Amino acid sequence: MSTFQGLEMAKQALFAQQSALHTTGHNISNANTEGYTRQRVNFETTSPYPAASRNRPEISGQLGTGVEAGSVQRIRNAFLDQQFRSENSKAQYWDTRADALSRMETLLNEPSEQGLNKTMDQFWQSLQDLAANPENSGARSVVAQRGQAVADTFHYLSDSLKSMRADTREQINVQVRQTNTILEKINSINKQVKNIETNGQIANDLYDERDRLLDELSGIVNIDVSYSDSSDSAPEMADGLATVKIVDESGQSLGESAVLVNGNLGEGLEFKEIAIDDYEADSGKNADFAGINGITIGDQEESFLPPEGSLKGLMETYGHSTGKGTTGSFPDMLNDLDKMAAAFASEFNTIHKDGQDLNGNSGDEIEDFFTGVPDIENDESVFGTAGELAVNGTVMNDPDLIAASQGGDAGDGSNASALADVFDDTDVGLGENTSVRSFYESKIGDMGVNAEKANTMVENTGILRSQVETQRESVSSVSLDEEMTNMIKFQHAYNAAARSMTAVDELLDRVINNMGLVGR
Repeated sequence: MSTFQGLEMAKQALFAQQSALHTTGHNISNANTEGYTRQRVNFETTSPYPAASRNRPEISGQLGTGVEAGSVQRIRNAFLDQQFRSENSKAQYWDTRADALSRMETLLNEPSEQGLNKTMDQFWQSLQDLAANPENSGARSVVAQRGQAVADTFHYLSDSLKSMRADTREQINVQVRQTNTILEKINSINKQVKNIETNGQIANDLYDERDRLLDELSGIVNIDVSYSDSSDSAPEMADGLATVKIVDESGQSLGESAVLVNGNLGEGLEFKEIAIDDYEADSGKNADFAGINGITIGDQEESFLPPEGSLKGLMETYGHSTGKGTTGSFPDMLNDLDKMAAAFASEFNTIHKDGQDLNGNSGDEIEDFFTGVPDIENDESVFGTAGELAVNGTVMNDPDLIAASQGGDAGDGSNASALADVFDDTDVGLGENTSVRSFYESKIGDMGVNAEKANTMVENTGILRSQVETQRESVSSVSLDEEMTNMIKFQHAYNAAARSMTAVDELLDRVINNMGLVGR
């Protein structure tokens, strides 16, 4: 053993404690950094002296040779990461659904003094007034104006829903671009990790950034992450290369085609971009809403709907293909408005034809009250009716053409009364025992139930995600109190090592400079 081994041992102790102090400082510096995982230095004793060999010196036993910083390790729990990402996918899905339904509720604004229901009530009341005063020009003008108000409300709701739907489509595009950017970054980090781990290092800060990106990606689609070795020379505790796959709600793989980032060295480090598979609807009166078939990965042709995550929520809001048309929050409500507007206006025009106007016209001579109404009896599509419905311009200009009477007798407003009954007629084609009023009320009720369910699920999934996140933070986040304690501990250890070096230095000074001077 060297005469200066004591100095070497003290020097190694100084370096080891210094590295621990540096790591503690790194933790404190990143206490508020998103995605940062606290790190610790793992101390290891150096090889004792002497090593086992045939020519080892005969001493009573091995002597310790000091300490070294073996590795810098992230304090992370992979199971909690997996749990968090699973709960995050569910929470983001319901957040997206609840937000869309909330916007729809705000638009329809029922019950209120400005909603469609109130506008139809005012139209109904004007018809009742006309039935009581069929020759009154003011009552006739009010009916025409109230009818146009109903049509305008249908227009407003239809146009607003279409605008919201277009905004949702842009959100989908943004999320797809965001997803592809995240995938590119994860693949780039995989390559950097490979280069670092091949040289025997551990890329803790790169791991943190990759985990942060994976957490963000899990909110968009439900993913499973697995890891593989980057090389034979990589440290044992290295995380390695991440492979990212889309999985279903139960965490089961959707097959090799669902691999987003390939971290398998044998297959090459690469990522696959996702894209939206749209289908275009036919134009014209018989068209259906354009929608989304699903997403495609890389160059695959087959598309599928993401199992969970905000992207699925946006697609279900915007509308996706079922093989028989488009279904989704916005297209379903638009279809219901079109169906309701077509059934109401068609029946209203039919009853209007049965009456007689002030000019004595009847039958085919009677003008349709509403225009833009499909021929339901001949199976003409109701698509777009809510956006096209209007009061006949001729009737608007001459309210005397409103057929309020059935026989033409003075004071006969029976047809106006029959027109008012259209609102409560259960035989208008909206379903068994379903009137225009009850149909609209049922749709508002269904929307309210769905919104309540979505809000409940937002709360439930948010609580579960928060619980897992709290557990994960308790393991991985930086505690300033703990770091300050560690700093004091390592500082004292550093001071003790320095004092040890001073003691050895004084010992050697005595041996070298003062021994052997007696008798000179």
